[in-house]
Amino acid sequence: MEKYIEAFWNSFMGSLQWTWKSILFEVPWYTNYVWGLTVISLIVWGLEIAFPWRKEQSIFRKDFWLDAFYMYFNFFIFSIMISGFYKMLEILFMDFGLTAKSLAVIDISTMPMWLQLLLFFIVLDFVQWFTHVLLHKYSFLWKFHKVHHSVKEMGFAAHLRYHWMENILYKPLKVFGVMILGGFEPEQAYIIHFAAVAIGHLNHANIKITWGPLKYLFNNPVMHLYHHSYVLPKGSYGVNFGISLSLWDYIFKTNYIPEDSGTIELGFPGDEDFPQDFLHQEIYGFGKSRK
Repeated sequence: MEKYIEAFWNSFMGSLQWTWKSILFEVPWYTNYVWGLTVISLIVWGLEIAFPWRKEQSIFRKDFWLDAFYMYFNFFIFSIMISGFYKMLEILFMDFGLTAKSLAVIDISTMPMWLQLLLFFIVLDFVQWFTHVLLHKYSFLWKFHKVHHSVKEMGFAAHLRYHWMENILYKPLKVFGVMILGGFEPEQAYIIHFAAVAIGHLNHANIKITWGPLKYLFNNPVMHLYHHSYVLPKGSYGVNFGISLSLWDYIFKTNYIPEDSGTIELGFPGDEDFPQDFLHQEIYGFGKSRK
């Protein structure tokens, strides 16, 4: 038990210290996720201000500051809080003989770096797409995912408004995705991290982008807006589940873009009774809800 406690503490303190050093610019720029997130956010927000899709929407839209807080809470504060538990779990798996090497399906370490990064990006994106489908399909998961769909006016920061339980669900599956690739995470993985943040911000932004023919490959704001639509196609539990790539939705026939005015109502039936503040949204889903 002592080694688990030590691992928990060391991981927790390491994450805390690294985040603090990032704030103080004491880490390499390409691993400075605190300021990287901030810069990407300001750039995309600037694009929203300069080229608004829904021109009547305020620059400081509904829940702007709530979503801004969610960004830093989910990416940093909660990650620091939970880091020790993941380290304990990793050691437990190793004690049972489960390692990256034992779960590897393919070894990408001998491939060119660009190919390693591409496979890394594709596999992780598919894992997230699949997890996203599950969040909509099963009611006990949907209760937590409702936090993300409680957004009523779309903007870049809505990208990272999600229940803390989604971190618990996504991260183990993402780790599994890395492990089947020989457990190898390229040193240049920061490229994928920042690309995913930028794409996710753009997909939620008040900007009209479709990427032309590339819309069949990359997700976009028009496509993702319909993912947040209050009214879904009859018999559907959701559409347009893509995270960075739209490819999976076109392959599995979950794509749906009937028009592109950007004026549709967002949310879900019963959202008028959904908590409006951070604390109550974060504890939502654990008790019996009315909706």
